[in-house]
Amino acid sequence: MTKPHPARRYDYWLGGKDNFQADRDAAEAIAAVFPHIRTAARENRAFMQRAVRFLAAEAGVRQFLDIGTGLPTADNVHEVAQRIAPESRIVYVDNDPLVLVHARALLAGSAEGATAYIDADARKPEQILADPALRDTLDFSQPVALLLVALLHFVEDHEDPWAVVQQLVAALPPGSFLVLSHATFDPLDAETIAAMDAVNKNIKPVFSPRPLAAVSRFFDGLDLLEPGIVSVSDWRPQPGPRPTPAEATGYGAVARIA
Repeated sequence: MTKPHPARRYDYWLGGKDNFQADRDAAEAIAAVFPHIRTAARENRAFMQRAVRFLAAEAGVRQFLDIGTGLPTADNVHEVAQRIAPESRIVYVDNDPLVLVHARALLAGSAEGATAYIDADARKPEQILADPALRDTLDFSQPVALLLVALLHFVEDHEDPWAVVQQLVAALPPGSFLVLSHATFDPLDAETIAAMDAVNKNIKPVFSPRPLAAVSRFFDGLDLLEPGIVSVSDWRPQPGPRPTPAEATGYGAVARIA
């Protein structure tokens, strides 16, 4: 409770109540130098929901592996997918004890489908892939959508997040998909970046926004769907006004695994 956690900080920015003072203090420290952070959190969440709707409704995907689930809010992956296809099957993965406490809400899916929860660290993909709950819930002879949404910027370079993604992608059958979003400072001015870097030094886990070239490496060898790697607000958006890339501060993309 005394240490901020990304899932609980994200919950706070989204207007949730499942957070502690340490999370709120860290969240407000970031908001003080980047006032658009709540917009960025909402836009990232909306990107995930649009991607799941596309995969369920247009690509025919019925299986989803969501790593870095975060705390349950409105329209979680299973709710979006099962609203379109009640038989959809979802496995959630996170390593926050508070998410584990709330896992029952994530497991309340449709009678026709299935949901499961794995308590594991994304930096150890072999543990996720070996967990019986994964194989009991998902059929790896059929396509699976792997979701890594607002997660990998908490995996530092020395922990090789690209190898983590490669290992997970390699385990999926052909016809699967990768849904990924990642924080970036690319559209920000130098003054804002310097202020964010100063705050970041005092917040754990270390936050590692990455430029487009580094984010693109996660999709090496995959078939990017249109419109490619873009601001999360610009990935197949709904009609109407939307935030600028500098307000959303995140890249998002969906790719097909051959």
